[in-house]
Amino acid sequence: MPDEQDEPTGSANTGRQDRAARVAAMQRAERARARRRKVALIAVPVVLVAAGGAGVAAVVAAQPDPPSLEAVRTFQYTAGAHTEEPVQYAENPPAGGEHNPVWLNCGVYDAPVPNENAVHSMEHGAVWITYRPDLPAAQVQQLQEAVEGDDYTVLSPYEGLPSPIVLSAWNHQLTVQDASDRRIGAFLEEYVQGAQTPEPGALCSNGVGTPTG
Repeated sequence: MPDEQDEPTGSANTGRQDRAARVAAMQRAERARARRRKVALIAVPVVLVAAGGAGVAAVVAAQPDPPSLEAVRTFQYTAGAHTEEPVQYAENPPAGGEHNPVWLNCGVYDAPVPNENAVHSMEHGAVWITYRPDLPAAQVQQLQEAVEGDDYTVLSPYEGLPSPIVLSAWNHQLTVQDASDRRIGAFLEEYVQGAQTPEPGALCSNGVGTPTG
């Protein structure tokens, strides 16, 4: 016959597991809501229309078709290749490949970050947004607002980019000319912890780097 004390202990363990599962589900839902807020922030133009003769402005949100991601380039890098040596990447910035064993902490950076650590973060499902150091401050601010509150994005300046802004996820990359491009929000929605992620749920914190935001 089992010890009478075993049952409460098992019930307590089950209860803790149930609570942990509910917390994880709520965290996933909050990340999804945050991505939807970013898309709404970038993708929905607002038109002010004068209302009748009263002179009152009404805000009418026009809902356009979702922006196309046809311009996203894809690659075929295999995950899990670690090295502590510097890596010469084919793309600038990289879209995958060998990387440092330690990932970069996700967040906003005001200086360039190591490629090898950022690539590891992308392996964990992060989207890395890079921009030319001379990008106007207003556009940098717009990018910061786009990633605000998302635990799986990295934003940093980057020398020698092929366009003013480049968005990179594991094996996927998009170049854009302006921070107002509606595809930025769509890219975040599609690829932050997206189906391309080799290691979904892996941390984007407790690594290296100190974000400023």
